[in-house]
Formats: sequence, structure tokens, C-alpha cells
Amino acid sequence: METFFEFSKEVLKGIVRAISAHLFRKTFLDKEKTTRRRDKQKGGSQK
Repeated sequence: METFFEFSKEVLKGIVRAISAHLFRKTFLDKEKTTRRRDKQKGGSQK
């Protein structure tokens, strides 16, 4: 029974770590990419 609790504890740790890494990447790293892009220059001849 004790080994089952240890195993479930490790599984929950992995799940929490994966979710927090996903949220961290989504909130911090992806926003840097979108803010660094330049706006396209409008005007001129468009085909």
C-alpha cells in the first residue's frame, strides 16, 4: 500500500510539473515572440 502512495505521489509530481511548464511557456515565452515582430508596412502597390 505504501508503494502505491509513493507511485501516485510521483505521478502527480510529474503532472504538476508538466502543467506548470506548459503555463510558464504559454504566458512568458510565447508573448516575447509576438511582441518582437514588426508590423507590416502598408502602402505601395498591392497585387
